Amino acid sequence: MKNIRNFCIIAHIDHGKSTLADRLLQSTNTISEREMMDQVLDDMDLEREKGITIKSHAIQINYKHTDGQEYILNLIDTPGHVDFSYEVSRALAACEGALLLVDATQGIQAQTISNLYLAIDNDLEIIPVINKIDMDGAMIEEVQDQIIELIGCKPEDILLASGRAGIGIDGILAAIVDKIPAPKGDPEAPLQALIFDSVFNSFRGIIVYYRILNGTLKKGDKVKFVHTETEYEADEVGVLKLTLSPRKEVRAGDVGYIITGIKNAKEVKVGDTLTLSKNPTPEMIKGFEEVKPMVFAGIFPVETDDFEELRDCMDKLQLNDASLTYELETSQALGFGFRCGFLGMLHMEIIQERLEREFNQTVITTVPNVGFIGYTTRGEKIIINNPSEMPEPTQLDRCEEPFIKAQIITKPEYIGNIMTLCLGKRGILINQSYLTQTRVELIFEMPMTEIVFDFYDKLKSQTRGYASFDYHPIGHRESDIVKMDILLNGDKVDALSALIHRARAEDFGRKLCEKLKELLTRHQFQIAIQAAIGAKIVARETISALRKDVTAKCYGGDISRKRKLLEKQKEGKKRMRQIGNVEVPQEAFLAVLKLND
Repeated sequence: MKNIRNFCIIAHIDHGKSTLADRLLQSTNTISEREMMDQVLDDMDLEREKGITIKSHAIQINYKHTDGQEYILNLIDTPGHVDFSYEVSRALAACEGALLLVDATQGIQAQTISNLYLAIDNDLEIIPVINKIDMDGAMIEEVQDQIIELIGCKPEDILLASGRAGIGIDGILAAIVDKIPAPKGDPEAPLQALIFDSVFNSFRGIIVYYRILNGTLKKGDKVKFVHTETEYEADEVGVLKLTLSPRKEVRAGDVGYIITGIKNAKEVKVGDTLTLSKNPTPEMIKGFEEVKPMVFAGIFPVETDDFEELRDCMDKLQLNDASLTYELETSQALGFGFRCGFLGMLHMEIIQERLEREFNQTVITTVPNVGFIGYTTRGEKIIINNPSEMPEPTQLDRCEEPFIKAQIITKPEYIGNIMTLCLGKRGILINQSYLTQTRVELIFEMPMTEIVFDFYDKLKSQTRGYASFDYHPIGHRESDIVKMDILLNGDKVDALSALIHRARAEDFGRKLCEKLKELLTRHQFQIAIQAAIGAKIVARETISALRKDVTAKCYGGDISRKRKLLEKQKEGKKRMRQIGNVEVPQEAFLAVLKLND
C-alpha cells in the first residue's frame, strides 16, 4: 500500500484539467500513441463538442520514480462547471490528495476557490500547479501571489507546467509521490469500500466503481450492498486502466470496479458501502453530501406511448449521473412524464441532450423552476416543486423561496455592470473585496429563482467573459411568490404555468403572451391568450381567426345579403371556438426558456 497514491485534479472550468491528464497518461506510457487523442478520458461526444468534462473519470497510472521504485497512481479527473460540483465531491471522497490547477492567463476564479474548500474539508493534501505558462498572456508572478495568499504555501511549492506543451510533467509526477500520503487501511480487516460511481453496460449489467478503505475483494466473493441490503456474487473484479482490467483480487487503498450482473438500477446507490456477506463491516462509510437539486422541470415524451421506454432510460441515466433526481408526474396538456431535479441549467441541458443522443428519446421539457416551501393558513408546511402543487391564494399563509450566496470574481471595470445586473435580480450585496489590484470579489445573496433562467449568460455578456461565478445554497426566506397561469380561450395550459415573484409577474406575463402569439398557428376561430394571477388577468393577446371569403359568390347586390352571410359565418366561428382545440406546438414550451433573448 505504501506505493499507492490516489489523487484528483480540481480547477475552474477551462483551466486545462483534461489536457494535463492527457499528458500524465502519455508521459507514463499508460496509453499508447495510437490510443492517444485530446480529452482522452472524456468518453462522451457531448464532452468533446463542448470542451468540458461532465463526468469524473478514474484511471490507474504506473509510474517509475527517480528512487527506482514502481508506484501506482489512481487519477480521477473532475468537472469544473458549478453544475457538476456533486461529481467533484464524490471524486474527493475517494482520494488523499489533489492537484489544484490555475490558468496562468486567467488566475484564480470562483470555482477554483469553491473546489479548494471542498478539498480542504476532505483533509486532502493540496499541490498547487500553474498551467499554460507557455502562453503569451501568462502572468506567472501575479498568479503565484494569488495562490500564496489563498492557501498560504511557499513560492517554491508551486509547480509550473503546460499541459499542451508537456512542460513540467515530470515534476508533477514526482510531487504526487513525494507529497501525497499513501492510503491508510488494513487489508486483513472486513471489507469496507466506498461506491463513488456506476455505469450501465447493456451486455454485462451495472459496473460499480469503488475505493477500498479496508479489506480485500476477490473474484467469486459474495458481496453485500449495505444501504440496499442486496447480495451478489463478484463475477469479475479489477482495476481501471483505459479499459477495464480484470484482477484476481483488489486490496485496501485501490480504486477498482466490480461486475455482479445487477440489472436493476435501484439496487446501486452512489455513496453506499460495499462489504462481504460472510464477514460484513460493522460500520457504513460516511458518504459524500446528499445531492440537493436546485432547478426542477418536467420531462415528457412527445408520444404518450413512449412513457415506459422513457422510464427505463431515466433509470439508466440516473446510474450514470447520481445527481439527477426524478419522480412521476401527470399533466393535463402533456400526459404522463417525470418531474426532474437538476443541479443547474447546464445540467438540465446536458440531460436533455443525453436522452436524445444516447437513448433516442425526443422529449418536451417544461418551464424550469426552483423548489419553494409553502405554509397554509392551517399551519401545514408543504414543499412546492411544481406550479400545480401551489395552494389557492386564500389557503396560503406565506411562501419561502431558496436563496443562494453568489460569489463573483471579476475585473474592477465591470463592477458597475455586475451591480446593476444583480440588484435588478433582487440581489443583496454582502461584501466587496479586492483579491489583487486587478481582481475583485463580490458576494451577493440572491433568490435562486432569478438566476435559473439566463443570469449566467447575462453575466458573461456584461463582463465580456471576464467574470467567474459560483454559488451555494443558504436556506429559504419569505417572499411574495405567485402562480401565473396561461389561459388559451379560458382553458389553463398547466405546462406553461410558472411560479414567479409578484413584482416580475406582469412583465413576464406580457412577454410570454406576445411570444405565444408569434408561435401559435392561426385557427378557424379566434384565440385569446391570457396570463392570469388567480382570477386577475394581467396580460392578453388575441390571434384573429382565419377568415373564409363567404361573400365571393355575391356579385355586387345588396349589402344586407353580404352582412347576413358574414353574421352566419360569425355564429359558426363562435360554435367552433367552444368545441375547438388549440394546438400548442413544442416550440412554445421551449420559447419560455428563451424569453429574455
